[in-house]
Amino acid sequence: MKNLNFKIQNPKQIQNPKFKIQNLGFTLIELLVVISIIGILAALIMVNFNAARERARDAQRKSDLDQVKKALRMYYNDNNSYPSTGSLTWGSVFQSAGGNMVYMKALPHDPNWKQAGDPDYNYTQVSGGQDFCLWAGLENKSDGDIGKSQSRCRNCARPGDLYNYVVCAD
Repeated sequence: MKNLNFKIQNPKQIQNPKFKIQNLGFTLIELLVVISIIGILAALIMVNFNAARERARDAQRKSDLDQVKKALRMYYNDNNSYPSTGSLTWGSVFQSAGGNMVYMKALPHDPNWKQAGDPDYNYTQVSGGQDFCLWAGLENKSDGDIGKSQSRCRNCARPGDLYNYVVCAD
């Protein structure tokens, strides 16, 4: 068998300046371009992330109002009237006057509610106790459900409530 000798490097290439490694670092301009591209991408992602969080809170508001609506209907079945305006306390138990029937263990707060004075849900009795209005302001002002809810609950419409999602007894 022949003895094979492999040369790893050509000695001429080592001495030739064309093959000399000069600088392995990045220039300041290259670093600034990469950092600015990363910054732009991060800003776009954060805008989309915040919009998704707003839509999630709006979905929670709609769900909360629907649950309260169901509890109010059960109250109406027992009392032949909806509760008077100001009788609902958000965050507390919703029960009959005698306390023998609990309709909701806790009336929900708005997802942005943290303390008294923060935005919360609203309730009003209308038509002499035969109807009610529940409403909450949505963060997504272009939500198509706002107009639908307001047209369905015309007796709840008030001036200046352009962005309120409204629920009524139907």
